Amino acid sequence: MEQTFMKERPIFPLMLSMSLPMVLSMLVNSLYNIVDSFFVAQISESAMTALSLVYPIQNFINAIAIGFGIGINAVIAVNLGAQNHEKADAAASQGLLLNTIHGLIMTIISIAVMPDFLRMFTSDSVVIELGISYSRIAFGFATIIAVELCFEKIFQAVGKMTATMVAMLSGSIANIILDPILIFGLGPVPELGIKGAAIATGAGQVLTLFIFLAIYYSQEIPVHVRFRDLKPDKEICKKLYSVGIPATLNMALPSLLVSSLNAILAAYSQAYVVVLGVYYKLQTFLYLPANGIVQGMRPIIGYNYGAKETKRVKKIYRTALILSASIMLLGTATCLAIPGQLIGLFTTNPQTIEAGTSALRIISAGFIVSAVSVTSAGALEGLGMGTPSLLISLLRYVVIIIPCAFILSRLIGVTGVWNAFWVSELVTAVVAYRMFAIIA
Repeated sequence: MEQTFMKERPIFPLMLSMSLPMVLSMLVNSLYNIVDSFFVAQISESAMTALSLVYPIQNFINAIAIGFGIGINAVIAVNLGAQNHEKADAAASQGLLLNTIHGLIMTIISIAVMPDFLRMFTSDSVVIELGISYSRIAFGFATIIAVELCFEKIFQAVGKMTATMVAMLSGSIANIILDPILIFGLGPVPELGIKGAAIATGAGQVLTLFIFLAIYYSQEIPVHVRFRDLKPDKEICKKLYSVGIPATLNMALPSLLVSSLNAILAAYSQAYVVVLGVYYKLQTFLYLPANGIVQGMRPIIGYNYGAKETKRVKKIYRTALILSASIMLLGTATCLAIPGQLIGLFTTNPQTIEAGTSALRIISAGFIVSAVSVTSAGALEGLGMGTPSLLISLLRYVVIIIPCAFILSRLIGVTGVWNAFWVSELVTAVVAYRMFAIIA
């Protein structure tokens, strides 16, 4: 199957055809995140707090699976662009094996550390018990997530965006349907509470993997997972990890950020921890669709980079940046117009809603400019340049925002934490744009 359409079709319609299925998938995935949190919030505010505290570890598990998957995606796309199909097959096969091992390791470690991790942020025994109950089930699906995401990135690397969309949509929709049934016990199903939310999430992931496998074995694609290619090749593994490790750290840095901000906010009130957790659920409606643009861009920019189409690489970047910024503009307008209603989806506590309304308005000031960092980091990953992408994320999630949040919170109180978001986005955007311009 020829992939030359990636360097022959006009860029804007090509970007739309590759990105729109991913944007739709990400929107539904965002809806799942919102619905999942909405139903958990109906259990109690303690359950919502537990979910917020578990989030960093849950995000870290996903980061390892997705980050290494990005490495697989980049190596496949660049090799296809260079017409080296044997190396593309080897990258897919060895990447799948390695990510499965990653999933098994993360299942064991994450379940073991969770009780002590929760006690770092709360002494509330109810919150700790709820967090452990949820995480033990959710983290048990880590290996399924790792395998599923490998197939997702393989399909994306060869331009099979519709197949990816079908698989991801099916899992997310199944999760949305199962949430109220398992949490509240509808029909013959017993009421499982927060455990039901974890089971629903895992079931959705199992369904997604099943659909990926069904499509893989029923349709011909340009890349194949073969038993003979499973023997580790030093060069292939080096390339997979050279992109996968920085990409994993990129994805994992929000976990470090949330944990650090939780520690700062907990000194003021547990309500602010809830607000931060709610914000990170809401922002998925922006950053996951923007990530859909990036996912559509990666195989195109990687293929053209492998084919040495330099001018086209830069035009692909600019097109993706405009599309991402458009999504962020819409999100900014929404957050400024109805912040109270958005926060009210997750809590009925008037003080929490008031605090969340103020936080959302301040944080949203950085949404539009953040499109530069998101697009630049994704483009560099697509080019197989993981380290520069990691530097962008380090600036965005650690180097600027954490010290800034700590200092401003001491100067102007808790609103200083929220202002640190837009300050970090502005500084990082300037650096990210210059970095891509120099490298590409």
